[in-house]
Amino acid sequence: MKKPLKYLPAVFILAMLLPACSQKEKNASSIPHLRKQGETIQLVVENKPFIVLGGELGNSSFTSLEYMEPIWPKLTAMNLNTILAPVYWELIEPKEGQFDFKLYERLVNKARDHHLKLILLWFGSWKNSMSSHAPAWVKNDQERFPRVKDDKGKSHEILTPFSENNLNADLKAFQALLNYIKKIDNEHTIIMIQPENEIGMLPAARDYHPLANEKFQADVPVEFLSYLRENKGNLVPEFRDVWAKNGYKETGNWEEIFGKGPHTDEIFMAWYYAKFTDAIAEAGKAIYPLPMFVNAALNRPGRLPGSGYPSAGP
Repeated sequence: MKKPLKYLPAVFILAMLLPACSQKEKNASSIPHLRKQGETIQLVVENKPFIVLGGELGNSSFTSLEYMEPIWPKLTAMNLNTILAPVYWELIEPKEGQFDFKLYERLVNKARDHHLKLILLWFGSWKNSMSSHAPAWVKNDQERFPRVKDDKGKSHEILTPFSENNLNADLKAFQALLNYIKKIDNEHTIIMIQPENEIGMLPAARDYHPLANEKFQADVPVEFLSYLRENKGNLVPEFRDVWAKNGYKETGNWEEIFGKGPHTDEIFMAWYYAKFTDAIAEAGKAIYPLPMFVNAALNRPGRLPGSGYPSAGP
């Protein structure tokens, strides 16, 4: 069932962008990029500041030329200059290692015909927490591509971020997507990319897969602790309070440093979801350094992570 268009202000997008490409990369070509202007950050497209007047398509719309046919004139009538459109992993890699971009090439050409820019949403390992758009060859091999387990030991349709196999499969597909964009998009129709979508752990606050349990019992990564120490005065107050309550410890596992409870489970998952997604984004930027951003499913006051909202999202 298709959803109606949703407006997505440019402010929302720019506020959540991951680091922009280097100055060397910006000067090498007119690839869309970010530029600091005074105290703000501008999106630059074709060497000019670009304000996104964007609408997000329904999830199923961008999977067919026929679906999109009646939508193009509506987008034009709304005076949009950009549409946010999903790219499904399962559609571009139906068989492992065999990539098919014919559909997306036609859709990109249609967007050009209607003078619209595209922001692609990568529905890879996760879409609204679930792994619903991973290919069948991933879903059907849970031994090779393990899923999260809740606190009762039950598996769910969510790929665990603690598996190297899961990461490498997603990463290769994302690299193929960026190689495709680099090859066909001399007109810079595609201006940004969102790796993954509304990441978060359900229905528990953290993953209890053996791979996750091993990490949870291990020492908190030095990289994370170094950041906390160097930015102690600038941390979000609620987060700093959690660390302070346990004495600002800098050695030990997750519960030894942050205490026991769903708050620690969420901190733990946030770190490893972020490491996974950052690896995906970095691999893509090494090929074609478009601006990239993440999005979050919003929390509601009083709800617990995992059971009440997707734990550890952006």
